[in-house]
Amino acid sequence: MLPVFGHLNPDTDAIASALVYAHLLSRQGLPAQAYRLGDLNFETPFVLQKAGVEAPPLLPVLGAGTAVALVDHNESAQSAPNLRDLQVTRVVDHHKLGDLTTMQPGFLRFEPVGCTATLLLKLHREARLSVEQADAWLMLSAILSDTLHFRSPTTTPDDREAVAFLAPIAGVRDVTAYALELFAAKSDLGDTPAAELLKMDYKVFPFGEAAAPQRWGIGVIETTNPGYVFGRQAELMDAMHAARQADGLDGVVLGVVDILNGTNRMLIPGEMEAAVVQAAFEAPTVNGVADLGNRISRKKQIVPALEKHFEASAEARA
Repeated sequence: MLPVFGHLNPDTDAIASALVYAHLLSRQGLPAQAYRLGDLNFETPFVLQKAGVEAPPLLPVLGAGTAVALVDHNESAQSAPNLRDLQVTRVVDHHKLGDLTTMQPGFLRFEPVGCTATLLLKLHREARLSVEQADAWLMLSAILSDTLHFRSPTTTPDDREAVAFLAPIAGVRDVTAYALELFAAKSDLGDTPAAELLKMDYKVFPFGEAAAPQRWGIGVIETTNPGYVFGRQAELMDAMHAARQADGLDGVVLGVVDILNGTNRMLIPGEMEAAVVQAAFEAPTVNGVADLGNRISRKKQIVPALEKHFEASAEARA
């Protein structure tokens, strides 16, 4: 069985795409099994219940040379700890190409769309396979989640068309109402410990010189109730300081995205992070918060700006 898995700290797209891609490969004669690389966020169990699907198990330790398939990521820092020892044979992803290397030529599908699930629908169509209802639920939910119901600048016409195609198959008559249900589930943070809130949608990125990169943890909380998050600002700041030290990072930031208003106010735990955010975004930090306006996409708006900043800094030192 070919293991199929998404990134660490999995979101709905990482889980849904692993399940859908494993099912698609199995239908095409390549037995596959979906796995996850961490605990589910608050939204994903709601989606799985709607689809009538169980959560994939945690990925076991795989031996060197084991063939695997990746979805929704391709960077080793966001993947299984021993990814470099595994044989990556397939990747379906909508992010930039990272440090991925393969032992042999593989099946790689990258497109700049808003969600990996959009690509999986294309793979169904190219294989001339029908979409089953449970898979339609999963893909529809992932697209609505990743694009924030088309509010994200990552949204493409392909994502919109995919939602229109999948909704009748899933049995969703009112897509807007369902998206609001998704966002309500995503925003039901309860009394979750601050360290878990930070890591719910959190990725580590290397920036700057390849020989000695800066490593930054960038978290995102997407919510319809940002006031709740800022009410726990002190706890989250402590969690960010702890994560920076425990993981040996150069910086940690946490974007708090107001889904309905399309804004991003970022928690900034220290002077060094504040200086970088000021330089990269021209956004001053006031009382530990930098207002990034409508820059809500980590993939398209946050990470590229930080990459540009650190590249310029490296060139200036050269």
